Amino acid sequence: MLRILLPLACLLVAPILGAQRLNVISIVTDDQAAWSVGCYGNRESITPNMDRLAKEGARFENAFTVTPVCSPSRVTFMTGKYGAQLGVTDWIAPNEAKAGVGLTRDVVTWPKVLQQAGYTTALIGKWHLGDKSDAHPKAQGFDHFYGFLGGGTSPMNPTYDFPDGPKEVKGYGADLLTDEAIRWLGENKAKTFALSLHFREPHTAYTPVPEEDSKLFANLDPTVPTFKGADVEQIKTWTREYYAAIHSVDRNLGRLFAWLEKEGLWDKTIIQFTSDHGYNIGHHGIHTKGNGMWVAGGVTGPKRPNMWDTSLRIPLIVRWPGVTKSGMVISQQVLNLDNFSSLLGMTGVTPPAGWKVEGENFAPLLRGDSVTWRSDWFGQYDLHNSGLAYMRMIRTDEWKYVRHFHANLMDELYNVKDDPEETKNLLGGAGRKDKAQKIEKIVGDLDAKMETWMKRVNDPVLNESRKRGWFEPGEVHD
Repeated sequence: MLRILLPLACLLVAPILGAQRLNVISIVTDDQAAWSVGCYGNRESITPNMDRLAKEGARFENAFTVTPVCSPSRVTFMTGKYGAQLGVTDWIAPNEAKAGVGLTRDVVTWPKVLQQAGYTTALIGKWHLGDKSDAHPKAQGFDHFYGFLGGGTSPMNPTYDFPDGPKEVKGYGADLLTDEAIRWLGENKAKTFALSLHFREPHTAYTPVPEEDSKLFANLDPTVPTFKGADVEQIKTWTREYYAAIHSVDRNLGRLFAWLEKEGLWDKTIIQFTSDHGYNIGHHGIHTKGNGMWVAGGVTGPKRPNMWDTSLRIPLIVRWPGVTKSGMVISQQVLNLDNFSSLLGMTGVTPPAGWKVEGENFAPLLRGDSVTWRSDWFGQYDLHNSGLAYMRMIRTDEWKYVRHFHANLMDELYNVKDDPEETKNLLGGAGRKDKAQKIEKIVGDLDAKMETWMKRVNDPVLNESRKRGWFEPGEVHD
């Protein structure tokens, strides 16, 4: 089989010899918040198979994406770099994909590294990282691809991209992708495999889904956020449909897990479950994610670009046979930026020396090792589809500071320790003047760290920015 060689000789990876390597299945849902999963405390969503992974493996209670929309988040997940470092700062619109926006052939992805180490690889489901030949999954480390290259398709009778062009496939998307995953695994079960299974659910449109999923929530009166002007019934309807779409994924995970057990592969396979970013259904008065829209009075309003935790926090669960202890809960702040190093760390494949990543290897946390971990981290999002925003963020255990470049009086500061729901922006509203000096010191320290980071990653926004002045000395802006 012809494999795509990584650029530069220094990126060559020697196959692992000796002990039997574990297989890898990386499961990624689309638009699924951590708050939607049972093992994260939801008592209304029904997710027994996601919960099973947490019961038998490790659940990260503070996992985040560094960009709260699809394409840049997926760039980070695949490469260990920020989307802006590779030219992907917002979801890739169809006209951008035609123009060549996406991954390039010289990019190193973890599937490329595993492929060169001897793994048989497949991507089944959503890509959304470009559709030119250099960006195609088969140029980015996957031997097999079945799914769709763009941002979305219908939940029923979806259109998938085949070598001879796009075609409609009859059935429900989650069922179809799982059918293909099991078929491909059956063909390759004697090999060491790495499967990326990327569901489109629970992305809008949430429905239709099979009745066996939707009927479970037909009579549910879900607990939802309320706010002034909220159309509570609309939010409840969205929530019921969202849970049904999630259950469609969970039910299919049950099918996949049963097949792995039947074939004797359950304890020979690392399984990772996560999502590309968080989600809001009425949270903070918006619908969807980092490019969400205000919703009030039954009317969907303008975009509210944001980096709230509800948009950034993701589920992350790992079952690593023989390593993770059942029911582990890991409290450290981990990022999708860590995925590249961590999957290589779990498989024992040496990271390529010529590819500098920004993340850390969280495999030692899964082993239960005592390790020094990050005390702060950075996020970025440049909205340019149907709006305009340039946001950079630093988050610590106590503070979150969001800087809006090329905009005045929009910066945000939250004490996420005392105000985890991020309800009070300490840089706006009726601030007390006697607190302004303390706030100025906090912002100054966070701002200095942010600019140091932006210089290190050669952030293009920093080079174009003007001096920020969010308040005059001794005043908090109104």
